[in-house]
Amino acid sequence: MDLRQLETFIEVANLKSFSRAAEKLFITQPTVTNHIQSLEKELGSLLINRSGKKISLTEAGSLFYKYAINIVNSCEMAKFDLAAYKGSIQGHLHIYSSSVPRKYILPNIIDSFLKSYPEVTFTLEDKDSKNVVKSILEGDTDFGIVGAKYPSNRLNYIELMEDKLLAITPNTSLYPKPNYSYLTLDEIINGRIIFREEGSGTRNLLVNRLEEGNINIDELDIIAYVEDTETIKELVSLGVGISFLSQRAVTDDIRLGKYKVYYMKEVDFNRKFYFVYHNKRQLSPLNETFKDFVLEYIKNHTI
Repeated sequence: MDLRQLETFIEVANLKSFSRAAEKLFITQPTVTNHIQSLEKELGSLLINRSGKKISLTEAGSLFYKYAINIVNSCEMAKFDLAAYKGSIQGHLHIYSSSVPRKYILPNIIDSFLKSYPEVTFTLEDKDSKNVVKSILEGDTDFGIVGAKYPSNRLNYIELMEDKLLAITPNTSLYPKPNYSYLTLDEIINGRIIFREEGSGTRNLLVNRLEEGNINIDELDIIAYVEDTETIKELVSLGVGISFLSQRAVTDDIRLGKYKVYYMKEVDFNRKFYFVYHNKRQLSPLNETFKDFVLEYIKNHTI
């Protein structure tokens, strides 16, 4: 049984696509098809339903999947343990994260991790919370860090830290109160508002909390939907509108007087960030090591 065939089968099962599996494994689609056909021939069972455009596992495929995962991970664990024995753990981590933890949480975690495993490399990709979860469910990655929960019985969420949203306003006479004082909802919602993009944990929290306060989002004067927090800051500082950002994102700018920041009366804008992973998919040894490291890190550090 060829290990490459097993890896191909696992990716097709996770991604539910021959073409996407080919892209992820850096091989051609005919090679993917050949690997699956060879594996089915050797096992004497059809593993994947190919009817129509949708790809799904047959009953035999579902049964074999867990064995394929165990075989591949056993090989990876053997390589990992041998590397550890020789004092040289290597590999590449691909981490998906929403913007706030990517900027203000992960750098310290990664720095600490690399001190223990200096030969590991990583890619850190910015995705909003909804797309991080989507990537995990679709098999693009095993885990991520998000600012909102999207329920699924295939996911485990582990709390990393707490955070609070603050209103940020232009630093003008229209907002004379000192930083970190309180504004009423009327003072906030009657102005022009800059929202984060759809799928953002920040936007998701904001919409839910305002709706709980009987505020119709459609009636707000929303003038822009912006993905990047630095762009939002610049727009607010220029007086274009007001917005809402993590308290972790504003500390340095307040010293410079770029804009004003306020807490809000009547609405609780506290939130949490989570480490999320697929609970029905065996992680690779390196990913498992990183997950365990993150969980241990948050026990011993104030984030």
